[in-house]
Amino acid sequence: QVQLAETGGGLVQPGGSLRLSCTASGIIQGNHAIGWIRQAPGKEREVVSCICSVDDGKYYADSVKGRFTITRDKPENTVNLDMTRLKPDDAAVYYCAFAPGYYSDFGANCLVLGDYTNWGQGTQVTVSS
Repeated sequence: QVQLAETGGGLVQPGGSLRLSCTASGIIQGNHAIGWIRQAPGKEREVVSCICSVDDGKYYADSVKGRFTITRDKPENTVNLDMTRLKPDDAAVYYCAFAPGYYSDFGANCLVLGDYTNWGQGTQVTVSS
């Protein structure tokens, strides 16, 4: 069973930056992806970024492309999401989640919400002046 824990949320001004971190523990076997998913009040959940275990392939939603960067620290079993040029629309609860399966940079992408089976508790990101 995979457990996930997020840290790093908080309040930031528009245009500011924030780093979220996700630490995975438990039995992680086989190919998979780790994704960052957000949900704002009144909006549907959105996979904003994900990274593939096979080749560290990275995917981004159009809404964050060029502003967010996902990275993996394999020895620490941590996946980070560096968010820059934050906008009020980026405010949401951000979840780290695990999707079993074969995803890769040139193959299946990991932006499909329904693929994620294990979720963290979430961390709040507020963007406000």
